[in-house]
Amino acid sequence: MDVKPLLLWSDVLVFLLVISLVLFFYRLRRDPQTRERWGQVFSSRLGMVTFTVILTYVGIALLDSLHFRRALDTAQGGASQEVFYDNKVTSVLDLVLGGMGDRFERTYSAPFALKSFEKQNMKDEEGRAIRDFPLLEHAGRHLADPADRWPDVLAKTVTALLWGLLLGSIWIAPQWWWLRGSANPWYASWGVQLVVICLGTWAVVVSRYYHILGTDLGGTDVLYQSLKGVRTGVLLGTLSTLIMLPIAVTLGVMAGYFKGWVDDLVQYLYTTLSSIPGILLIAASVLLFQVYIDLNPDFFSIGMEKADARFIALCFILGVTSWSTLCRLIRAETLKISQLGYVQAAHAFGVSHSRILGRHILPNVVHIILITFVLDFSALVLAEAVLSYIGVGIDPSMGSWGNMINGARSELSRQPPVWWTLTGAFFFMFALVLAANLFSDLVRDAFDPRSSGRRSEA
Repeated sequence: MDVKPLLLWSDVLVFLLVISLVLFFYRLRRDPQTRERWGQVFSSRLGMVTFTVILTYVGIALLDSLHFRRALDTAQGGASQEVFYDNKVTSVLDLVLGGMGDRFERTYSAPFALKSFEKQNMKDEEGRAIRDFPLLEHAGRHLADPADRWPDVLAKTVTALLWGLLLGSIWIAPQWWWLRGSANPWYASWGVQLVVICLGTWAVVVSRYYHILGTDLGGTDVLYQSLKGVRTGVLLGTLSTLIMLPIAVTLGVMAGYFKGWVDDLVQYLYTTLSSIPGILLIAASVLLFQVYIDLNPDFFSIGMEKADARFIALCFILGVTSWSTLCRLIRAETLKISQLGYVQAAHAFGVSHSRILGRHILPNVVHIILITFVLDFSALVLAEAVLSYIGVGIDPSMGSWGNMINGARSELSRQPPVWWTLTGAFFFMFALVLAANLFSDLVRDAFDPRSSGRRSEA
């Protein structure tokens, strides 16, 4: 199969994110104090479970960031034929899912349904025009009798789970051999990995015969849409937070350390920014960038590149407009630390400002940065849903939980309601946000000096 690799800007950022995680844990081994604090996070079963869930989402995002375009079929005959590639962008995740996103129906269908959710004009065996629920094209076609649906689902579920247990055992066995002497509760992580592998195997196998979460208005599989939204949610929360952190940390530390006119200027900046309604500022910025995209179509060869540019712009806008709260916290903490005895002694001995900031100020605000990073990650994932709900979020051509929730507005008002689109988006978003929030609590307890003091007193 002839393919052409496609590298989007968001793909580059995903790869940088994964490389940063690897380098972070590699450098962690060389810092005993930081390693001890992170050891407190991973010494609990909850820390292992939540971190494994977050890594699962990152892994799905990574698979969905390996893009390529397939070559179109050309007529035989010429010795040198030019190869043309499909405008549709495919990812490795699409291959893993076994073509789940290519099995389209006409319109809505309920989970595990054999017939469409809406009646259509049809003809019976005698050629008379009738209005009935047509059979789905990609669900239950292998069944001789529709009454055999649930026994067939049960049989395929058992088979898929057995295969999942086998694959999970093969995946976990080397980890057990390597980490069998560790004091951390790795069994909790292995349990989550086994559940994820079993559920993934079950979804891939059963989706070949049924639509597990039904289909939407355009006939696209809802489970496929939910999985494609993972990359958007992970990237949006992470990139926006990483854009916001340098601004907040730099301005907060400068305001708290140098005081005077620097402090006044920084306070003026974040007070002014906070006084502007955030949704209006973000919406106006996104719409302005959309106008730029529409006026410069030559910069983008395919539609996916336009959607990716809008996505990167949204991450940048969210990051630039979300730094004021963290800046306030770091400014207040820096003001307190700069008055401590060892910092005053460093000033008395003539230590340079850069050395004081690097050795005494920044290490003592790391706990605030880490806690805010995880908490803001969850908030930004939810913010994407709100922005897409009002029509200024992710491009509709990209998988997004916000777009799914936006489409569910009219679906829930139907009679009977179409509930499965909202359910799919809610479940995947809920699992990610809950894991991030629980993990942030553990990080706060490990890195916040006040929490450490309370634990020692107890």
